[in-house]
Amino acid sequence: MLRFTLLGPVQMSVDDVPLTGIAPRHRAVLAYLLLNSGRVISIDRLIDAMWGYDRPDTARSQIHASITAIRKVLRGAGAVQLLQTRTGGYVTQPESGQVDAQEFTELVAAGELRKALDLWSGEALEDVHAHYVSGVREFWNDRRLSAYERLVEGELAAGRHGALLDELAAQVTAGPLREKLNGHLVLALHRAGRQADALAAARSYRTALADEQGLDPGHAFTELERAVLADDPALRLADAAPVVSGPPRRSTFLPYDIPDFSGRTAELERLAGEHHGPVVTIDGMAGIGKTTLAVHVAHRLAARYPDGRLFLDLQAHTAGREPIDAAAALEALLRQLGVPADRIPVTLVERSALWRAELADRRVLAVLDNALDADQVRPLLPGHSDTLVLVTSRRRLVALDGAQALSVDVMGEQDAAGLFGRIVGERARDEPHAVREVLQLCGHLPLAIRISAARLQHRPRWTVSYLAGRLRDHRRLLDGVSAAFALSYEHLDEAEQRMFRLLGLAPGRDIDPYGAAALAGISEEEAEELLEGLLDAHMLLQLEPGRYTFHDLLREHARSIAEDDGTLPVLQLLTYYLHRSRAAVDRLFPDSLSHREGIPQPTTPIPPIRDSEQAITWLDAERGNIIATAVHGPEICVGMLALALRPYLDRQAHHDDALTLQTLALQRARKLGHDHRDFEVQALSDLAWTYWRLGEYERAEEHAHLALEACEEPYERARALLTLGNVALRRRQDKEAEQYLKQALDLTRIGADTWGEAHVLGILALVLDRADRPQEARRHLDLALALHRKVGNPAGEAVILNHLGVVLRHQGELAQARTRHEQAAALYRKLGNTTDEAAALNGLAEAADDPAQAIEEHTAALALADLTGARPEQARAHDGLARAHLALGRPEQACEHGRLALGLYGELGVPEAEEVRTFLEHAGESVIAQRA
Repeated sequence: MLRFTLLGPVQMSVDDVPLTGIAPRHRAVLAYLLLNSGRVISIDRLIDAMWGYDRPDTARSQIHASITAIRKVLRGAGAVQLLQTRTGGYVTQPESGQVDAQEFTELVAAGELRKALDLWSGEALEDVHAHYVSGVREFWNDRRLSAYERLVEGELAAGRHGALLDELAAQVTAGPLREKLNGHLVLALHRAGRQADALAAARSYRTALADEQGLDPGHAFTELERAVLADDPALRLADAAPVVSGPPRRSTFLPYDIPDFSGRTAELERLAGEHHGPVVTIDGMAGIGKTTLAVHVAHRLAARYPDGRLFLDLQAHTAGREPIDAAAALEALLRQLGVPADRIPVTLVERSALWRAELADRRVLAVLDNALDADQVRPLLPGHSDTLVLVTSRRRLVALDGAQALSVDVMGEQDAAGLFGRIVGERARDEPHAVREVLQLCGHLPLAIRISAARLQHRPRWTVSYLAGRLRDHRRLLDGVSAAFALSYEHLDEAEQRMFRLLGLAPGRDIDPYGAAALAGISEEEAEELLEGLLDAHMLLQLEPGRYTFHDLLREHARSIAEDDGTLPVLQLLTYYLHRSRAAVDRLFPDSLSHREGIPQPTTPIPPIRDSEQAITWLDAERGNIIATAVHGPEICVGMLALALRPYLDRQAHHDDALTLQTLALQRARKLGHDHRDFEVQALSDLAWTYWRLGEYERAEEHAHLALEACEEPYERARALLTLGNVALRRRQDKEAEQYLKQALDLTRIGADTWGEAHVLGILALVLDRADRPQEARRHLDLALALHRKVGNPAGEAVILNHLGVVLRHQGELAQARTRHEQAAALYRKLGNTTDEAAALNGLAEAADDPAQAIEEHTAALALADLTGARPEQARAHDGLARAHLALGRPEQACEHGRLALGLYGELGVPEAEEVRTFLEHAGESVIAQRA
């Protein structure tokens, strides 16, 4: 096995045999790349790492020579793919277990500290000389000592102080100024019965610290020294069995519990007590510490809940991101419990039932963080069980029956001072008045207090008064919450500061390097480097690979200081979104390229979309950002953006987003005047179609008529007439439907619009079928199918296959009808078109000659329709389920589904409502007869 050693002399070895032929400079380059594995490192960054400002004229050629030499050795070891060239630089991708530094990190995280420390064979990067080495060596050596301190802490707790003494003394000699290490030595000596030696070791540390840094030991060490001097019984070992460090249980998903948690005494007593119910809500403003409190309590109560400690972020107030729906949340929670994926059902009701059943005989603690409202949380609550659920939210969840509420306010002065003091230490006790001022400037908000205290902690020469003065200087510009962020901002370089501000202007929830590059008008490589720098400085978060976002308060701070950056950056971002959306949609819908010919080509290169998989992935990731940027960005015409996204939003059933964008396009076009008349008509036609998809037929009809009044162009008139034909068809106004559709058909043929002609023929066939003209209907459908296949439109092909199934069923050819519906459903599934797949499954069920089969297929259709909110298909599924249950002699279930169908049909305003009302009268009689 190929292995790289960085925790000692830098070496490459195969099966423990070192490889030769790698010069010291080449090893320095290799080590830097391995330390940054998985990240693309530019040549300029490598040059800076090797030489800093003192770079030679031949630096670039030396880097190329090093890369060539490294590749030669890797090739000989059969690992040529480990070092790859990427756009903008080089990247190493070692496998797990190949790099000792990575293995050390994993072992420490798993609690296998002795095994982790055994990986070291000297100082980190021991025989490498380069500009970056000293800082990296100090960092890794500090990590080694931190791991050793954790190990010693466990050994001392287990009573093995005697075996530690020689090793511990040697480590203290190597790191004489590490307070925790010296404290461990003092404690070990004391427990070994060597009180005088323990006190001597403490005095040696005090002297060394004063001589080297002019400082006194911290509070913890001082208290330990006092306790040793007094032979305090508290220093003796407890009788309890030692706790063995090891990896967490599989059912533990709680985040890290911060060690300096402070205050909240009343809240902790209430939450940790035995007298609350199974559900407790914790509400309060952003940054107040709701999550920190919930996680701390969960860790404190963990032993009471041995069957699982779960955690889930419901994302209610994650900027630009939609809250997680209850079904998705249940899937995540069931997976955390260890339920296999194939056992997790599709529908919300079934998942909720399984969740309650899984919890029935378990003691589980679940933290549901960042909840939107009671409706989001209610399906996630347990039934009768010994489970405790802690829910955090910015809203008071008053509608959550049976839950006990705890509202969290800003910290009181004493608690806030305690939190600040635990982080800062002795300096806080020396300057109480300055501490009070800092806390006031931070608004007593825990998040702001933590940031300010952490900055002071890492600046040993600063005083609390100096910190307060720095915060006070920004008081006129920033409120108390933002004051803490201003300090972090000051320590960024100029380019990072600009990127930070511009990201605050971007309305979306997150961004990738391409979007950031467009926003800032720089290259993607520069943008990624700045984003990574901001990530390292904790000014950004990375919740998923390649995407960057803000904490809510940091976003507000960035926005507040970006007033002078203007609207051009967001305009550049919106332009990027337009052109990349068009490129992605062109990949997904090549059959409708002509519809987007009016969108001009970009003036600057746009990153290519390789294939349809990348296209849908990018659109799904960016959809919310694009809509937010259109809504909150510069007030420009967004008609082209609506045109570009139209087929994607329709096929993926993102109808709410479509309405937002199309309504905005209409408003902007009207505001900008006659020159944008075409976009006004387009928006009216788009809105008519989207309202029809949602079952809002009156609004669909209204917008279609407005489009007809405003336009003489054949293409848009045909689209509006097609929508009117669809609405009339749903209302069973067959004569009007035929008139609208024939006019639309003539217009598509005048405009040589093959795509539109095929769609109109398909709907017209349904009108003819209902008029008892099946042969004409079949001819129309055959022609429509041929036209869709001619232009390469698989979605249109699926539509026609589904219509064929309807016509064949009306003619009594059930087997053929089912075949066509199955073909349509398979195509829709492949395309990701959930709404129309539901329609195909409903058609399949209606063509079933077995009521049990119909129930199965209508249920599947209903699950898909529920996902997209497709009311017509929801109503159709409930209608079919009602009739199938009645056929099986289940009148009560029939009535239940019938009432749901009646409600939906009534909302839609369609004739089926009367048919269902009649059905319910008959089913009700069956219920009475059955009970009799």
